[in-house]
Amino acid sequence: MERMLGSMDGLNDKFREECGLFGVASSRQDAPELTFFGLHALQHRGQESAGIVVGNGQELEGKKGMGLVTQVFDRKDLDEMDGKLGIGHVRYSTTGASLEVNAQPLLIRSLSGSMALAHNGNLTNSQELRQELENAGSIFHSTLDTEILAHLLARPGFESFEQTLCHSLLQLQGAYALVILRGDTVYGARDPQGFRPLILGKIDGDYLLASESCAFHTIGGRVIREIEPGEIVKLKPRKIESIRFSEPGPQKFCVFEYIYFARPDSSFSLDNVHRIRQKMGRQLADEYNPEGDIVIPVPDSGNSAAQGYARARNLPFELALIKNKYVGRSFIMPRQDMRETQVKLKLSPIRELIEGKRVILIDDSLVRGTTSRYIVKMVRDAGAREVHLGISSPPVSFSCYYGLDTTRRKELIAAQKNTAEIGEHVGVDSLGYLSLEGLQKMFGENMGYCDACFSGNYPLAGEEGNEKRGGNN
Repeated sequence: MERMLGSMDGLNDKFREECGLFGVASSRQDAPELTFFGLHALQHRGQESAGIVVGNGQELEGKKGMGLVTQVFDRKDLDEMDGKLGIGHVRYSTTGASLEVNAQPLLIRSLSGSMALAHNGNLTNSQELRQELENAGSIFHSTLDTEILAHLLARPGFESFEQTLCHSLLQLQGAYALVILRGDTVYGARDPQGFRPLILGKIDGDYLLASESCAFHTIGGRVIREIEPGEIVKLKPRKIESIRFSEPGPQKFCVFEYIYFARPDSSFSLDNVHRIRQKMGRQLADEYNPEGDIVIPVPDSGNSAAQGYARARNLPFELALIKNKYVGRSFIMPRQDMRETQVKLKLSPIRELIEGKRVILIDDSLVRGTTSRYIVKMVRDAGAREVHLGISSPPVSFSCYYGLDTTRRKELIAAQKNTAEIGEHVGVDSLGYLSLEGLQKMFGENMGYCDACFSGNYPLAGEEGNEKRGGNN
């Protein structure tokens, strides 16, 4: 059964985070702790399940479960794990069921030895690959794309695991970043288009992998570089080797990493995420400038863009919507008519800053409009004279097939209504989006980024007009 964005939860009027990956090849017995803290830094990328697998060069052991990293693991768990090598995963399911069987990493034991795999992305040819493998006798225990790769890697016929891995990756289509633990090696790999992020880091001479650089900062590591599209890296304690399994295609890094998914303190090849979001806010100010007295971000993802917008307009910036951080992202009210109560539990306005003002709200994206409508009503109830809404990204009009939790296109409000109609739906005096041209201006003419959810220009052939295909993270 597909997990649809916001189908039950009125607070999640966003694309969901994809998944978070971490890997380490340490010269000390500290892989469990490093992986735990690395995953904790990546918690924003998935809150449904968490898992860690560690090894000492031969046997692998691990634990995974439903919930946040700190809910799945305690001090006793880490003390009982023993290993220099480790990989970890935090997950939000993009299309598969939210079940423990789908938690990662997958730990596979076969005649060729033990192996653990974790994946971030979506394979657009997963249905065809699964059917082919089942016809050949494979039995699947989950709905994960990751298990498809596990079956491919278990096939005999190659002299080395590296040859098997290269051959298997060439059969995959779509978006994937991978970490694999096998024997005395941690492998990392990235698809030829580089849709999903994977970064190489270092700590005390040992090598690390993570979806975002913020994971390295947390444990005292540093960034070396991004794994290149079409590249495999082999990590051992204090050793690294690079293998090219494919020539890189035209790079199509997911632009939503900069808009929403990544933590503001993370950086990718272009720049720091916070600074890019500020630039988006400044560009929005050039394109959308209603009369206003105060700029208020929709926390937390709208904060950086709102700062840039307010500075460009020379308007006061106020954190006038206070977020209750103790109401988790997965908090769900039991009835449809209680969604407004849910928003009030999550956000609280400061009336003294809002009353009598012409308010310009800034948010990073608007997908369904449900939450925006409740927030606008909340601001009006706090005494706002006018409410204007600026979105620091273009209208989300097309489905994503590369690892985001997207709704079917018919549930994307911008696919059904024009800007004026959306503004009326959410109850604002005016609504303005950052234009696609304005977004592309952030990255230069040769963008090197995937903006298909805005433009409908899919980087891989055969996606136009399809509904959601592929498996899940």
